[in-house]
Amino acid sequence: MQLVSLISEAEWNRVLGRLETLEAAEAARASAATTKPDQVLTTAQAAAYIGLSVCALLRARRAGRIQGVRLNEKDWGFRQSVLDAYPRRYHRPTMSVATA
Repeated sequence: MQLVSLISEAEWNRVLGRLETLEAAEAARASAATTKPDQVLTTAQAAAYIGLSVCALLRARRAGRIQGVRLNEKDWGFRQSVLDAYPRRYHRPTMSVATA
């Protein structure tokens, strides 16, 4: 014996809409899982990667302009995706000096 439940068309459409939303979210989660993990660079590697000195990079981290990852009690690391976004957000064009 099977149980049958009758629901209105509006309720059925609402359930189908919710199912489509859940399937889209699951597909997005699955595609995000297939991307490679973000690489974490040491402070010296990160400074060389974005063209700053180690001190300037650590100052930017302390000021909250760039997010760091604590590697141990003493050292910081930086995610490569965060470093890729940093120069575009805080890029200041170099000032050309007019020669007389």
